[in-house]
Amino acid sequence: MHTDLNRLVSLEAIRTLRMRYCHHLDANRMDALAQLFTEDAVCHVAGAGWTGRDAIKAGLSQAFIDFDTEQRGQYPFLHAVSNHWIEMLDDDHAEGRCYLTDWVTQRPAGENPLLLLGVYVDEYRRVDGEWLISHTRLDVVWPS
Repeated sequence: MHTDLNRLVSLEAIRTLRMRYCHHLDANRMDALAQLFTEDAVCHVAGAGWTGRDAIKAGLSQAFIDFDTEQRGQYPFLHAVSNHWIEMLDDDHAEGRCYLTDWVTQRPAGENPLLLLGVYVDEYRRVDGEWLISHTRLDVVWPS
């Protein structure tokens, strides 16, 4: 019973980790976002790739600047994740996938707000009792 409960707690911590990523990214909370990654994490998004927490923070911060064309101070997209599937590899390692529906928030009313559909392919590692993202890749499935 204790092992099952620990597994459920780990699964929920990992699931919440990806949701926190989306909220921090969309709200331009890059310091909080960076803390969701291991120090040696690898991140591949939209053709760009960064290694290390500081490089990931810098890369995602620059993406924010590049996309916030109206200078509203918030990401012009709304990241929504679902269908999170997580496989526990051992007590401190897991891998998972979840679907991303990415909405554009700065398009005129009446235009299709859908930007892309994708899949986050992740590896997670528990460090000092906390689950963090150690490797992430966004595979865009639409538009192809």
